[in-house]
Amino acid sequence: MKVSLRNFPAVFLLLLIFCAVASAQMARKPSPTREPAGAMPSIPDSDKNALTRIASQKDFDSIARTYHPNTPYSLPHTMFVIDRRAKNKVYFINSQRFRFHKDFLLATYLVPRGADVFKPIYIDTDRRFIVGTIAWQRTVEKFTWELWEGDLATPEIIKSANDAINATFFTPVAYKPNSIRQEDASAELGIERVLQSDINKNQEYLALNPGKAVGRVHIIDKLDDTVEIGDNEIIVLKELPISLPPVRGIIVAKPSSPLSHINILAKGWNVPNVYIKDADKLFRDKDTFVWEFDATMSNYKFTPVDVEKLKTDFRSPDQQIPPSNLTVTRLAGLNEQRKSDSIIYGAKSANLGEMLHAKIPGMIVPDGFTVPFAWYQRFMKANRFDETIAAMTDDNDFVHNPRVRKQKLEEFRNAIQKGKFDARLRSQIISKWRTQLGGRPVFVRSSSNSEDLPNFSGAGLYSSVANVREADKLIEAVKKVWASLWKFEAYEARVRNYVSQRDVYMSALIQVGIDMQKGGVMITRIAIMLYIFRQCAATIRMSSTTMACRNSFCSTSVRIPSS
Repeated sequence: MKVSLRNFPAVFLLLLIFCAVASAQMARKPSPTREPAGAMPSIPDSDKNALTRIASQKDFDSIARTYHPNTPYSLPHTMFVIDRRAKNKVYFINSQRFRFHKDFLLATYLVPRGADVFKPIYIDTDRRFIVGTIAWQRTVEKFTWELWEGDLATPEIIKSANDAINATFFTPVAYKPNSIRQEDASAELGIERVLQSDINKNQEYLALNPGKAVGRVHIIDKLDDTVEIGDNEIIVLKELPISLPPVRGIIVAKPSSPLSHINILAKGWNVPNVYIKDADKLFRDKDTFVWEFDATMSNYKFTPVDVEKLKTDFRSPDQQIPPSNLTVTRLAGLNEQRKSDSIIYGAKSANLGEMLHAKIPGMIVPDGFTVPFAWYQRFMKANRFDETIAAMTDDNDFVHNPRVRKQKLEEFRNAIQKGKFDARLRSQIISKWRTQLGGRPVFVRSSSNSEDLPNFSGAGLYSSVANVREADKLIEAVKKVWASLWKFEAYEARVRNYVSQRDVYMSALIQVGIDMQKGGVMITRIAIMLYIFRQCAATIRMSSTTMACRNSFCSTSVRIPSS
């Protein structure tokens, strides 16, 4: 299939849709993909994706990236992947080219697109891949290799990885455990180890990510699922957790690695992350108070915050109320919707309608129709679920205890699934499915008003139901999509992005499924993204743009005028 995008008006309409989505994604809170300045050069030293052997220091330098270069804290490092199916073949990843292991695995088709890359790589004992990082540790003058601190690698996995790395690296590489579990698992293996305590011996302070923040100091003696962490807090922890929600700053009382997952998050959020010996004891007098925390590479300080700084630097943004129109009850086909209808049918549905109207040659949007927000609201009121929402959001335990919140939301979703469904709406949905869509198998997809908001995309938070073939199951699928508005992850994301929980609504997009041989993700060169953003900013001349797709793999060739 070949698609020509020379029809400028149609292209521009489509690009407006893309721009709305891109803008929401780009405006979200920073994702953990940033690196310190200079860590990833704009042009990698090597044009190779990976090396299968590091035969010299020159080889290592050609693919390594460095945190804090030209300082005493510099940390040259490169990622690796070991393929156990290929007799423990080691890929030393060009870490100037790829930020994460996942990026490399997908780019080289070692993992199929759309596949889970977390559990099979970090959790399963029969995993195909072992992934980690090799770094030069200046303080002990040794190369070390390490796993993610949450990796549940068995002693056998650790031993085989150690053997494979040392067989293909030009100098000995010691194992550096990143958790107590990893220390215990490797204790009896007879391999050379370097502990974090060896690296930070006699060190009382280490700036893993320097920075400045204003926040409420929160000392957490034990971090579990009952602890509520605010996004305006500077948290003080006894030891490094596996993960965290966004915060203003991180202080850990136990040494940790600059390559830890938490430090990657801190870099993405652009917040300070430091190790301070006995921090949980030192800062007891600061607990619950708001301070300015300034962490440099060599030192740190706390400064009292005046009233003006409280107003400007500590205050959280105002809560945003997603727009909605609850007066329209008509089930509308996608061909009847435009982007402005997002307040009735949700952003996903309305944008698909806009794509249909763009009439891009060769682009097909499967037929479908949408149940508007108004019916969700009526369902919630008829079953008195709106009262449940009000009670939950006013309940102290629900608001301040994540464990209680998770349990209550699960119970609430189950109640929604059992809620009484309007007989007239049921008849309309089934009739339209049979007449407009011919009773064919459909996807019932989420389309909320809490998606594509300023600073919050809401992508991937809600549920869809695939391959629905029966009338009764179609109605159950609609209720499941409605209930997914109250998934724990979705609720938490809205809290973090200051979205009003009492003003969110869900529509249900019922769309014909596609009989396809292959599916995947289209990857384009950066030029097409630049082109899209330029189109959003101003009208420009386009000399030629073509896109060719074969067997679900797409390539693009784009030429953009310089003015």
